[in-house]
Amino acid sequence: MTEPTVFIIDDDEAFRDSVRELANSIGLATEVYGSALEFLDIFDPSRPGCLVLDVRMARMSGLALQQRLAANGARIPIVFISGHGDITMAVKAVKDGAVDFVQKPYREQQLLDAIDEALRRDARMRAAPAGEAHQGLAQRIAALTDREREVMTLALKGLSSKVIAKELVISHRTVEQHR
Repeated sequence: MTEPTVFIIDDDEAFRDSVRELANSIGLATEVYGSALEFLDIFDPSRPGCLVLDVRMARMSGLALQQRLAANGARIPIVFISGHGDITMAVKAVKDGAVDFVQKPYREQQLLDAIDEALRRDARMRAAPAGEAHQGLAQRIAALTDREREVMTLALKGLSSKVIAKELVISHRTVEQHR
């Protein structure tokens, strides 16, 4: 099996270098990217690892990258890091599957612990039988209401909540609740 990689995505070069040096100091393989789009160009979901991802970046935010990966079925664990985050942003990131949300400036041990947990989560997901993941997904989809299924279908097409609300003739808030 391929050695897991810590993919560090941040538009601040000095920050990328500091996280890379920290992860390399304990023997972790790393790759750095200056933008979410740069990372998407090389992303291969078969490679084990995790993301250390800045929330606020130009062109595509870390939260938008998280949503894009999820919509494409990618299950790579994410550790968010931000100097501009707030509680609402952190809660949303974690609810959407992030392992942790670390504030800049970070404490080295806190970040290393979050990365360790993300890599463990990735290893557990990869070790689970393929059918088990599909069975769990099928069960969750079966538990959806008809309206939730409609919202999911449109969301998977990449439509925003506002567009979905217009299409289904429901409120934006209702779409968000069904998502």
